[in-house]
This record gives sequence, C-alpha cells and structure tokens, in this order.
Amino acid sequence: MKLSEIKPILSSVETVAFVLPNGKYVPEHFHVTEVGLITRNFIDCGGTVRKESVVNFQLWNANDFEHRLKPAKLASIIALSEKVLGIEDFEIEVEYQSETIGKYDLGFNGTAFTLLNKQTACLAEDACGIPPAKQKIKIADLSDEPCCSPDGNCC
Repeated sequence: MKLSEIKPILSSVETVAFVLPNGKYVPEHFHVTEVGLITRNFIDCGGTVRKESVVNFQLWNANDFEHRLKPAKLASIIALSEKVLGIEDFEIEVEYQSETIGKYDLGFNGTAFTLLNKQTACLAEDACGIPPAKQKIKIADLSDEPCCSPDGNCC
C-alpha cells in the first residue's frame, strides 16, 4: 500500500487496527512510535546499483493500556512526516516487535490494516547464475502412442 492509499482509509474508518499474518490483532493499545523515510542503496548480486525508498511505520506495545490511536491522529503524524521529512508517495513498510522485529507490507481488508509477510527475491536472476526452474512433465504426456509399445518412441 502506498502512502496516498492510506489517507482516504484513515478519513473513513473509526478505529485503527492492525492484523498480523496469523490472524491475531496487534493489541489495540499500540503506539506508532515512528513514521519515517528509509532509503536503501545497494548492489544486487548481478552488480546493478539499486535504490529503494519506503515509508516506515513502527508499531510498539507499551504498558499504556488506555492508549488508543485515532485515525485522525495517525493522519496528522503522516502529514507532519511528509512536511518535515519530505516523504513522497512510497510503499509503506510496517515494523512490529514479536519474537524479533518483523517487517511487513501493508494491506487493508475493509475494516483493519493487514500486515502482509514480505518475501525476499533475487533481483538479478539472469546475471547471478541461478538456473531457471525446470518444467516438470510426465513421460506419458510426450506422445499419444503408448510408451513401451514395439513402435513406441521411448524404448
């Protein structure tokens, strides 16, 4: 989800809730401790220099059980971050502490924001030597003829 996509959602919902990939909700007394811009400059395994920027939301649970982040408050934090940090319309990445700090993509299911598992991938498959996946076929599908008949094509 891009930053421009979250704004209309925040103006239309009554509460801000986040659902983890396992279906459990982030406790409703969470805090958004950071809204920031993270830029990675890196070289992929094929030698291509790349740059990636994301808007980062960091969620944190405190012992402040009376805390409830309202949609308007999150919208104001986003607006301030855009103004002060010069954040553009990048994808949103959410950090959330469970056993370790997890990084998630962000979605919306109509009532709550969903934390979506991120996946790694090779960005230079053609240059780093990974052979393409072989297509699996059945020998029986190679011909209309029975495989081991005297006039068959496999013996």
